[in-house]
Amino acid sequence: MITLAVVVILLVSLYLYNTRTFKYWEQRGIKHDKPLPLFGNNLKGFLFIKSVTQVAHEMYLKYPTEKVVGFFRSTQPELIIRDPEIAKRILMTDFDYFWQRGITPHKTVFEPLNQNLFFADGDIWKLLRQRMTPAFTSGKLKAMFPLIVERAERLKVRALAAADEGKSIDARDLMARFTTDFIGACGFGLDTDTLNDENSAFRKLGIKIFKFGAKDILKGIAKELFPEIFKNLKVWVRLEGDMNDLVGEILRQRNYKPIGRNDFIDLMLECKQKGTMVGESIEKRKPDGTPERVSLEFNDGLIGAQVFVFFAAGFETSSSATSFTLHELAFNQDVQKKAQNEIDRVLAKHNGQLSYDAIKEMTYLEWVFKEGLRMFPSLGFLLRRSTRPYTIPELGVTIDDNVKVLIPLQSLHNDPKYFPEPEEFRPERFDPEEFDSNNKYVYLPFGEGPRACIGARLGLMQSLAGLAAVLSSFTVEPAPETVRRPVVDPKSAIVQSIAAGLPLKFIARKK
Repeated sequence: MITLAVVVILLVSLYLYNTRTFKYWEQRGIKHDKPLPLFGNNLKGFLFIKSVTQVAHEMYLKYPTEKVVGFFRSTQPELIIRDPEIAKRILMTDFDYFWQRGITPHKTVFEPLNQNLFFADGDIWKLLRQRMTPAFTSGKLKAMFPLIVERAERLKVRALAAADEGKSIDARDLMARFTTDFIGACGFGLDTDTLNDENSAFRKLGIKIFKFGAKDILKGIAKELFPEIFKNLKVWVRLEGDMNDLVGEILRQRNYKPIGRNDFIDLMLECKQKGTMVGESIEKRKPDGTPERVSLEFNDGLIGAQVFVFFAAGFETSSSATSFTLHELAFNQDVQKKAQNEIDRVLAKHNGQLSYDAIKEMTYLEWVFKEGLRMFPSLGFLLRRSTRPYTIPELGVTIDDNVKVLIPLQSLHNDPKYFPEPEEFRPERFDPEEFDSNNKYVYLPFGEGPRACIGARLGLMQSLAGLAAVLSSFTVEPAPETVRRPVVDPKSAIVQSIAAGLPLKFIARKK
């Protein structure tokens, strides 16, 4: 009897623990689905039936008249934002309340690779952003562009070999190889040739970053189901050795000094040469309310962390966006022809050569790419976490500190309220004379505000160069095995990916 009583007490205690927060949104008058013990509203996510983006999209559609929707990720309350004005407050107007990204537990165990602009929070993020922003000026991008052009030419050669054999090409794999080759050159100063080397170690590293084994998946689930117990589990420990070895070797080859190559390593070494980073704290205040002064050494460990996120963010986002754009062009031949005519006209003005200035003139191609990002944004959502209690003016609702807010980009980008006939691929939406300025905080593929993607312009230019290289030499068409509406991988986390690739026919153009 004593044993049975203990079991009952344990079960009741476990139930109470796992439902302790479930009145949170009800008490604030926020509509939400009834949560399940332990799983909250995220059972489909934990079982990998739907991705994070897909789960959020399901909730977005379920409450069409609400400005916000309550959600429980296990026991943790989250708020899904359906209203662009509230999104603007979170990202811009009231940023002081939402400077935490919210992807990793705040002040958790130190993980070196997390000390980068994307993952880091607080003073580390603020000082890094302050120091690194000058590294992404137009002049720096222009100096880096010849490295992009070299990789774009290799991209054409790779596609031509398959086109001559009449084979279909997985556009996702092709553009991932181009992106990895670009990152090798522009990020690390390496000639990796991942476009042609099937066994490239650099390509394998790119795949490894986003390939999570069963152990990694279980870690992630444990951290969400029992955040207080497993908050110190490390996520990127499996990659620390690889990244540190690679970056350390490159730094040694350069004698820890810029060599004038204008790649990302050079830019980071320039940041290091400027000495200790100093600035006003975003976390700490003096008794009089003014921010304290904080400092941080820009050491080799921080360089490694920035190079890691440059690799990770650039590899997956750009290849996903460009390959999906090619997929849509294959099914919209009139749009493709219009883009090709512009590319041909601009290249004729520039002696047939891709260049920074040539890409800047390809305005219709830019609209094409932006439309691809509208339909399938690489980041399906933006995430922030409140740093202190915050009242949403439009609702008069106050949320506590450490509550995450999710802005569902996939949902907003494809809402007919903002983009009529959203399933139609129509680049003219981004003609400045047609684009609705009210949609500025609806269309957010690179984020917005102080935490917007610092490499957005570099990613845009590299992606446009890849698309221009392909479309100047090829017409893409659906292959026999092409699926019109590709299936999203339900295991996708921050970055969305297609489950089974994007096979297309690449037909050499007759000039």
